Amino acid sequence: MQIAKWGNSLAVRLPKELVDELGLKEGDKIELTPKGRRGLSVARDTSREEALKALRKYRGWMPNDFKFDREEAHERGGRLDESQVRPSRRRT
Repeated sequence: MQIAKWGNSLAVRLPKELVDELGLKEGDKIELTPKGRRGLSVARDTSREEALKALRKYRGWMPNDFKFDREEAHERGGRLDESQVRPSRRRT
């Protein structure tokens, strides 16, 4: 592989075999870590996929007929008893 200038940065073009092995596509993020004095390890950054997987765990927790009404939620917030009311913040 050869390092090339790309704007003010340096870039490396990944060989097709490596792209296929890692299952990469345009826009994916990768992690490069040093391996020894002259080596480099390339790995796919899976943090986005892991976050989406964690969010999908919560899908379906609400009843099918549930509809969030922002105004209703705001009104309920005004009906808290004094033990639940947070002190107001004053901007200075």
